[in-house]
Amino acid sequence: MTQEQLTPTSEDLETLSRQLGRPARDVVEIGARCVCGNPLVATTAPRLSNGIPFPTTYYLTHPVITAAVSRLEAAGLMTEMTERLEQDTELAARYREAHEAYLQVRNEIGARTGVGPVPEIDGVSAGGMPTRVKCLHVLVGHSLAAGPGVNPLGDEALERISEWWTADRCYCEGAWDTTGAAPSRDLSRHTKTQGLSPEELDAKRAARRQATRVAAVDCGTNSIRLLIADVTRDGGATKLTDVVRLMRVNRLGQGVDATGRLAPEALQRTFEAADEYAALIREHGAEHIRFVATSASRDAENRAEFTAGIRERLGVEPEVISGDEEAALSFAGATSVLGSDNGAKTLVVDLGGGSTEFVLGTSDTVLAAKSTDMGCVRFTERHLTSNPPTEAQIALARGDVLDMIARVLSTVPLAEADRLVGVAGTITTVTAHALSLPEYSAEAIHGTELDISRIDQAAAELLHMDRDERAALPYMHPGRVDVIGAGALIWQTIVDRVSELTDGRVSSAITSEHDILDGIALSAAR
Repeated sequence: MTQEQLTPTSEDLETLSRQLGRPARDVVEIGARCVCGNPLVATTAPRLSNGIPFPTTYYLTHPVITAAVSRLEAAGLMTEMTERLEQDTELAARYREAHEAYLQVRNEIGARTGVGPVPEIDGVSAGGMPTRVKCLHVLVGHSLAAGPGVNPLGDEALERISEWWTADRCYCEGAWDTTGAAPSRDLSRHTKTQGLSPEELDAKRAARRQATRVAAVDCGTNSIRLLIADVTRDGGATKLTDVVRLMRVNRLGQGVDATGRLAPEALQRTFEAADEYAALIREHGAEHIRFVATSASRDAENRAEFTAGIRERLGVEPEVISGDEEAALSFAGATSVLGSDNGAKTLVVDLGGGSTEFVLGTSDTVLAAKSTDMGCVRFTERHLTSNPPTEAQIALARGDVLDMIARVLSTVPLAEADRLVGVAGTITTVTAHALSLPEYSAEAIHGTELDISRIDQAAAELLHMDRDERAALPYMHPGRVDVIGAGALIWQTIVDRVSELTDGRVSSAITSEHDILDGIALSAAR
């Protein structure tokens, strides 16, 4: 391509963000384009803007190609290719040449974009080159960017996906969401090394070498989340250091409350996210994987279809856990970063899409737990059907929440709580609104303590907004726009009721960005 074709325009960056479902980061060129001109492959600088060395120069962005390549990975092609590399010396030599070509082009891109040399990744390419195949998406991206004849296994994979995608046709129509504003902020969190001295970087690398790398997946009713983390132990304390933390809104619980079954389109969204996560887990070399599924899949008649699809993609048996175990994992994650409780009893509330967990405990000991069929997706579908909701709908929903809390009291003595911690997307979004953040910031939200009046105000505002007003908020994830009103109502009602039950001893709530996902990762390490 010409330099003009390589250079990304503002329209290209918007398209990339829509294709990826998140803002495109550190894209310096468009590695390959569709016949219509839309991006197929993004080219990334060898050092990201936050200072992290980044060996993966090319990555696929077009959803049709990405899904097609994921089918090949799920079918076991990467293992087959790796075995052939061990047996076919000619193929192995050509693959090594592809590795060398990748390194050369990456250096040229670094020079062209002003990044310069990145010694931390000298000799390291991507996708498993030069001896293995770890990620077909990388190899296909290389082949599309470099042209045929450079990467033999990338070329082969392109031939094998011809049933679903070929270079001579446009597959863009309907391939990604073109409605509403493009994603303009990153809602994922990554380990940051920007600004660290060489000595500090060496210390971090040494710590990682002593760590156990785990992958945790939390598949809920409204979202599916991935955490790849390094687990280290210092004496009796266990520490999680994020490598990758991502969320995709899959709406697995779409219609489950009414039909009792997982919808085909909801399963497809979930499997697409699982394909993406499987590639990241392979790329980052997680030693242990745990996949936990919660409310929606626990309730569905066709959950065997869901289980088989996850097993095929990730190679692990998804665990459809009980509500009590879900509560215990949430408590472990939420309290993993709290200071000493001096015997205080902490109530953790994990407010999800289809269920809400109430867990009372001290330190890492769970005293009582209860899972309820109450969540932002369920209550939106069941009660808040207008835009914005009517006062009658709100009143019925609030009464339903109070009924649920009354049932919890038979198992969990809420009146004994000394402090309240809230986790999951609804609560972090209410907190972001209370703080009037200019964008979603996990660092600003995590550990924030709000008094009840601020929570009441923020929740009431979100509840009474119409959809367009919620969508315009700079910290609102697109997948929460339709359900945040119900979530805010549930959280507000819980906070108020706990304060009443404790005679005002609990007069505030702490928001934690650490939740069941962190608990799953800790359990995977054990």
